[in-house]
Amino acid sequence: MSENSQFRFGAATGVGSMPGGDAREAAKSVTGTFEDFPFLPELPARGPGADMIGRTAGLLVELYARVEPSGWRLGDRPGRDTKRARSWLGEDLDALEEFTQEYEGPLKVQAVGPWTLAAGLELRNGQAALSDAGACRDLAASLAEGLRQHLAELRRRIPGAQLVLQLDEPSLTAVLRGQVKSASGYRTHRAVDRQVVEQTLRDLVGVHTSGPVVVHSCAPDVPFALLRRAGAAAVSFDFSLLTERDDEAIGEAVEGGTRLFTGVVPGTEGPLSDPAGSVMGVRTLWRRLGLSPGLLAEAVTVTPACGLAGASPGYARTALAHCARAARSLADNPE
Repeated sequence: MSENSQFRFGAATGVGSMPGGDAREAAKSVTGTFEDFPFLPELPARGPGADMIGRTAGLLVELYARVEPSGWRLGDRPGRDTKRARSWLGEDLDALEEFTQEYEGPLKVQAVGPWTLAAGLELRNGQAALSDAGACRDLAASLAEGLRQHLAELRRRIPGAQLVLQLDEPSLTAVLRGQVKSASGYRTHRAVDRQVVEQTLRDLVGVHTSGPVVVHSCAPDVPFALLRRAGAAAVSFDFSLLTERDDEAIGEAVEGGTRLFTGVVPGTEGPLSDPAGSVMGVRTLWRRLGLSPGLLAEAVTVTPACGLAGASPGYARTALAHCARAARSLADNPE
């Protein structure tokens, strides 16, 4: 999407995963909390096929994966694991559709990006797909086609929604640095060339022609500049992992119109500060970079630091509501 500046993102949303296994309960909670920027909840506690890698493997076209003791492995035909992943996704879409009748506005859906998928899926020989450049290309092409179909299905079900596609890339930094471990665990896979990584991401971003793409990583050292060059309209990250080394990249991103999804609310159980306290670091960063406080509401969406699958249902609801309140605090008092 070329004119991301015209797109109206919501002030707060979630990352993706939620605790529990009840799709209707999760959809009700998410749509009730984020009336102007809901997202499609993911419920990995249901087991294989609802987890991050399995769920996205279920979207692949003409590639299939099954669960082995070591993880998800590509196979020749769709088996019960693929069917289970697709069935759960269908359940989640049914629930979201039920709670977004007549909804008009931004709606976020998530899938694993091509590099984290290549690091997390095994070839038939048990090595990560990442070890084979041809397999990486095939995987990215299959994912692109699967995402086209997925987005078309969402547009059919929720026609008033302006879809935001989030690509989850927690392994991206490890892929770029050659830190993804081999099957034996004794060595690591070679770093992938940055231009190849960028071009593959650019191709995936290009799949979503009618809306913006967010890339999410809750790992340290998010490659902001690379993601912007690949066409990401927004970058989602764990704010607590930023260091002053990231200042220049963040400043350039904001000035270039890239939106920041700042993960400021802890994803795991613990006491929460007041909403203003949760976004204090964002205000401090803004001052340090010399950015206009008036830009804050235009440039920032408040989220949890990462997914909430590991939290209790009560804490997850509290954390989401806290994000909405923290975003209001940022908008009301940008100074």
